[in-house]
Amino acid sequence: MKMEQINVEDLQELEFSENESQSFFDRISGRIFKQNRDLDVAAGMSSLKTTEALLLLQNYEETRQGWFWSTDKAGNITYITQTLAEVLDKSQAELLGTPFLELFVKPDDEVPSQRTLSFILAKQCAFNDLKLKAVIAEEDRWWAISGKPQLDKSGEFVGYRGNGKDITAQQRSEEESSRLAMFDSLTGLANRTSASKTLESTLSSFKKQKRTCGILLIDLDRFKQVNDTMGHLAGDDLLKQVAKRLTKAVGKRGEVCRIGGDEFQVLLPDSDDRGDLGKLSNKIILSLSEPYTVDGVRCIIGASVGIAISPFDGNTSEDLVHSADLALYAAKGSGRGRFHFFSEDLQQSAKDRKILEDDLRDALANDELSLAYQPIVNAKNDIVRGVEALMRWEHPERGPISPALFIPIAEEANLIKSLGEWALNRACHDAVKWPSKFIVAVNVSPIQFADEKLPAIVSSVLKKSGLPAGRLELEITESVFLEGSEKTEKMFADLKNIGVRLALDDFGTGYSSLSYLQTAPFDKIKIDQSFVRGATLPGSRNGAIISAIVALAEALDMETTAEGIEAMDELDWIRGLNVSHVQGFIYSKAVQAEELVRLVEKGEWIVTPNGPAKFRHDRISMYRKVRAIHENHCYSLMIRNISETGALMEGLWDVPVGTKFVIDFGEGQLAVAVVRRSDKQQQGIEFEQRLVSDGNGGLCTSRRVSPYLIAEAGMQIPNIPADFYPKPSYPTAVNGIPSFYTSKKKA
Repeated sequence: MKMEQINVEDLQELEFSENESQSFFDRISGRIFKQNRDLDVAAGMSSLKTTEALLLLQNYEETRQGWFWSTDKAGNITYITQTLAEVLDKSQAELLGTPFLELFVKPDDEVPSQRTLSFILAKQCAFNDLKLKAVIAEEDRWWAISGKPQLDKSGEFVGYRGNGKDITAQQRSEEESSRLAMFDSLTGLANRTSASKTLESTLSSFKKQKRTCGILLIDLDRFKQVNDTMGHLAGDDLLKQVAKRLTKAVGKRGEVCRIGGDEFQVLLPDSDDRGDLGKLSNKIILSLSEPYTVDGVRCIIGASVGIAISPFDGNTSEDLVHSADLALYAAKGSGRGRFHFFSEDLQQSAKDRKILEDDLRDALANDELSLAYQPIVNAKNDIVRGVEALMRWEHPERGPISPALFIPIAEEANLIKSLGEWALNRACHDAVKWPSKFIVAVNVSPIQFADEKLPAIVSSVLKKSGLPAGRLELEITESVFLEGSEKTEKMFADLKNIGVRLALDDFGTGYSSLSYLQTAPFDKIKIDQSFVRGATLPGSRNGAIISAIVALAEALDMETTAEGIEAMDELDWIRGLNVSHVQGFIYSKAVQAEELVRLVEKGEWIVTPNGPAKFRHDRISMYRKVRAIHENHCYSLMIRNISETGALMEGLWDVPVGTKFVIDFGEGQLAVAVVRRSDKQQQGIEFEQRLVSDGNGGLCTSRRVSPYLIAEAGMQIPNIPADFYPKPSYPTAVNGIPSFYTSKKKA
């Protein structure tokens, strides 16, 4: 007789009615008894083995290691393990006849496998270890289920049978691993991987929708100094505080990420207003520059920001980040603690900076550096009290190089110490030739100030030059207080023991704290020109700020100097606030040493102030070609100078006052302007909307015309392929007789 056995695989072939109330294992046991009642002893032994296997499966269910299920052809449950029913807070009887799909959460985008199960059951396919989220109130429970379609003897589908197991612990572990892979463990912010994926998906989506997206790259200034002096644990604590401040400053406008070390990124969807982005960047810089307390020690760092906007500055994540990185490099190279927008010339600027760095190394040896001296004038009687030494570089090929450009290069290239010592030596030797009451002020960089050899260097220079110590004034910026250490206090004490004067330069520019004025032995506070510019305009609060600074200085027996005075109304206003000294173009630009000797040969130099009656926004001198569009005509013109509110252009002849133009500055920058003054070939124009700072001393339009619109007009532009849009069916230019003669034609 052929022996029959029922093994585990046979369990899936068993059939039973939906309405049977007998348990699964009772019915299995009944079938086993029927099969084996006529068998011999050997068959009986085999039956015992099979029964043992079934008992093991029953034990498997009861120990909650897994469970079994079955459905009819309509997808309704015909069997479910009792322990699983208990997990669902129901009985087997309650679950029988209910749809199997109701055991799992409804399909959604977060759990795509939910939709997969419905599809599989409809297609009557077999499946293994399908991960699904269970319907359990107030608890996330995950199961992995397998199933196989069942057919009757005629091949007709009659339902499913399968098994499942709880994988909640495994799922949570995977989610945690995934979270750690996408988030910075120190700050809790999204990490570089997450930032890259988010930016890539955002740009891909926005490109189709023709939307803009801005990113900020933020690098902490002087963080390495804190990390090195106070240790990595203190550095980690500082980074946590930075992350909190940065998140608060950005708010709901964008997503903040830490992309490594002391560098952060902010993603700002639908942001292309450079005025707003500049304001946000300044807000971030000011927030991150406020003092921190780490391990009970006060420390201050700074921040620089690079800004890029898609699609103007890049259409892919790689291009956009590269553009922001170049802008960040420019911001740091321009003196740190500022922001910079990306522009097309930054790539070349980076190369030029490297060339200038190499040339700067030879500038001292080649006698290309010199000092010019700007008068510091007594505000009450217009008598020059002293001068500030300003470094100048006459490049043999490029001509004069701005200190705003080469000083940051010198700091990065570790040249600032040698340049500073040279300036100190030259200024002291020049000052010996001046009247005995004249003071010479020399700037000392934070890098020089941190050098413990500085007092010895100052003493040596004074001795060699013969200049009395009281005639040398060292101008020191607030950034020397960043460490807040005893080393700083000792440096001040050593310098004052020499007898030199100390001035706090650029007071109020971002790192100000009144606490160090109580102990630092300053003789003078120099009020930064940012408090002076525009202070006479209605609504300005700068007068109250300067009054407070003057009162503080007088209480501490310190002098005050207001920098950057250019207009008569500013001078009158400053005098009314009782500021003791004034420095600015209203008295004199910086003069060469030879000319200064001539000016002071009588022993006293009195300067009569001379400047415009009222303050006007800074005009940046330039020779820049632009396009001016009037009605259907386009002219190529030259901008000679520009400010936030207007510009002086030339190239047309006798344009009527009140004429409107659209000025095209390039890169999508269009500004509507009205002619307010016209004199032959020159026109003074006023912008309908103010220009905004580009973060580096320049100006730009707040918004730009979308490259998508330009592309739609049939013009090929960077970052958008030539075939991105079809050629327009309408003409892109209109020919006609110009409404104004150009200056060349008139001539």
